Amino acid sequence: MEWRKHGLVFRPGNKESWMQSHAQVPTPLPGDGFLRIYFSSRPERNLSLTTFVDLDANNLKTILRLHPTPILELGKPGTFDEHGIMPSCAVRYEGRVFLYYSGWSRGTSVPYTNSTGLAISEDAGTTFRKVSEGPVLGKNIHDPYSATSPCVLQEGDSWHMWYCSGTGWLQINGKYEHTYDIKYAWSTDGIEWRPSGETAITPRTESEALTRPFVTRDSHGYHMWFCYRGSHDFRDGRDAYRIGYAFSRDLKGWERRDDEAGLGPSESGWDSKMVAYPAVVQLGENTLMFYNGNSFGQEGFGYATLVREQ
Repeated sequence: MEWRKHGLVFRPGNKESWMQSHAQVPTPLPGDGFLRIYFSSRPERNLSLTTFVDLDANNLKTILRLHPTPILELGKPGTFDEHGIMPSCAVRYEGRVFLYYSGWSRGTSVPYTNSTGLAISEDAGTTFRKVSEGPVLGKNIHDPYSATSPCVLQEGDSWHMWYCSGTGWLQINGKYEHTYDIKYAWSTDGIEWRPSGETAITPRTESEALTRPFVTRDSHGYHMWFCYRGSHDFRDGRDAYRIGYAFSRDLKGWERRDDEAGLGPSESGWDSKMVAYPAVVQLGENTLMFYNGNSFGQEGFGYATLVREQ
């Protein structure tokens, strides 16, 4: 497949006083005449908060509204989202919006720990309340290190989740770096989740990390985009995030086909060193991918359009 890039859509700088850098992990939710994008920004180093921007559905470079404050407060001391809330997937269900997010807290022996939280909106995705102070998916027998960055697909009475599961920490140049694979969990209500222990996408090496899966379905089957990196020189270096792709016909077996992802770094500019955190959404007849570029979205997020086969 091939994607046509349209450049940056949103830059975080000089928007609000708390929005000092980054518009990370763009998470789309289509609305009536607009496309809402939740994202995470940083008021200071090692702190993440979430808000949203509404884009004109007829011209995605036009910002209709920027929500001026964070939509969720950080957790209390000692909770899983004490230091960071980063959106990952928004699902409309029975008149409500389920916003799944990555919550993180600073660590001691390792830099951080992270888990999956859930907040629900009763007003079409503007204001949210957390369902609990604890995560809906955290460390467990299948995920001893972390369970985060979920994508949720709701089909009938079944809820499916693919998420980033920590596989360990590697000490590189005196610093611990996290590695992940992509695992699967299921639910009957979208709130209580049961991890299966099944790995959907396996890293190719022990130092590869996979994160931010995003699954869509069409008449051919199920498509998963995700991003992957190495563990040595990945902060805008040779091991920086790239976008991968996998396909499944039945949601059980996934075939990794990274060469078909169709979107890589540009020759120059905001996404020349890294492409990361893909999210794919259908808007009218167009299939769009929102993603981050260099430095994990420090400059903001952009989008690309899937080129239709003739």
